[in-house]
Amino acid sequence: MLIKIYETNPNPHEIHRVIETLRDGGTIIFPTDTVYAFGCSLFNKHGIEYIARIKKKDLRSSQLSFVCESIKQISEYTKLDDETFKLIKKNLPGPFTFILKGNHRLPKLFKDKKTVGIRMPKNNIALTIVHELGNPLMTSSIFYHNNSLEYIVDPEMIEEKYGHLVDLVIDGGPGGYIPSTIVDCTCEEPVILRQGAGELIW
Repeated sequence: MLIKIYETNPNPHEIHRVIETLRDGGTIIFPTDTVYAFGCSLFNKHGIEYIARIKKKDLRSSQLSFVCESIKQISEYTKLDDETFKLIKKNLPGPFTFILKGNHRLPKLFKDKKTVGIRMPKNNIALTIVHELGNPLMTSSIFYHNNSLEYIVDPEMIEEKYGHLVDLVIDGGPGGYIPSTIVDCTCEEPVILRQGAGELIW
């Protein structure tokens, strides 16, 4: 099902529908500041396993990422030293995935993961969903390899191709097609693992 939500003024009724879907264990496709992404509640074990399955990811070896609404929320689930805090504060919200060390507050599914990917996109729809949900949103970008561009950026085409895989597809306007820049902050010095849409401010 495709629902329209405007980024500048997200409709509370439509946001509520999304939240109810997520709390009921559902999965969604939602907009970010880069590509559209699959998502479910961070505490929805079956939802995470389902998304991993349709993305053909091995949960034992794959990097799991989730969306937070604030740096404070990021600090609730990860270990942040002063230098990393300063770096992410300069660059978030923005088109980045920061690889950080997780802490004891992560759900059981993440317990064997020493590191997690953190996103805080500059997209009001995504951030509003996380805020209203009350916890982070597990995220994994929709398929963008071997795809025509319209199946990545056009919400109606995304719904046509992938709508049967999820409970809701959110039309938040045209999406991007360049993925986030991945920055590993678990070593002595941050390392850019993938240059994407974001230009890192050091």
